[in-house]
Amino acid sequence: MAYDLEEQEQLDEFKAWWKKNGKMATNLALALIVAYSAWQAYGYFQNKEAVEASGLYQALVVTEPTKTAEIKAQSAKLMENFVSTPYAGRAAVFAAKANFAANDSKSAKSQLEWAIKNAKESAIKAVAGLQLASILFEEKSYDEANKVLAAITDKGYDGLKANLQGDVLLAQGRQPEAKKAYATALENLDLQGKLHQYTQQKLESLGV
Repeated sequence: MAYDLEEQEQLDEFKAWWKKNGKMATNLALALIVAYSAWQAYGYFQNKEAVEASGLYQALVVTEPTKTAEIKAQSAKLMENFVSTPYAGRAAVFAAKANFAANDSKSAKSQLEWAIKNAKESAIKAVAGLQLASILFEEKSYDEANKVLAAITDKGYDGLKANLQGDVLLAQGRQPEAKKAYATALENLDLQGKLHQYTQQKLESLGV
């Protein structure tokens, strides 16, 4: 095939560029292909893992609450093998509830601490924190309960958090701080909810 002068010059320039940069360009193209393939494989794995974890979690939540050994085993599997999914944190909270109902507060606290540290959803972290603080409150571990509550950052739980803080502070004899906590709770709780009414009664009982 014959080339005119301009085409020949362009072809020569390309040949010279390719001689100098061809290896690098080929390696870059291969790297992009490998990276894309890895990304596709990772996405497939993540989806497959999430589907499997979802199935295990659905089986967990329909387990009879009294079957604590079974619940422990099922939740442990999710917590150990599917920690990257939201179902692991949810399983820990579910198991904690069952264990607490079975008077095993030690296991319940351990699972709630795990959820606070490892859950992927801020709401689950908050729920775990509230439940753990509630257990500590019942155990009269007030300073520990305050620390757990202070670490809750999900704004959607500000009302519940402040209400429990008020209870803890009141139990410690810190009435002025308890009043402030109850007032904050009232600002964030549902006006029509029973907890709002109960918190209002607690605040009024302190002379407000």
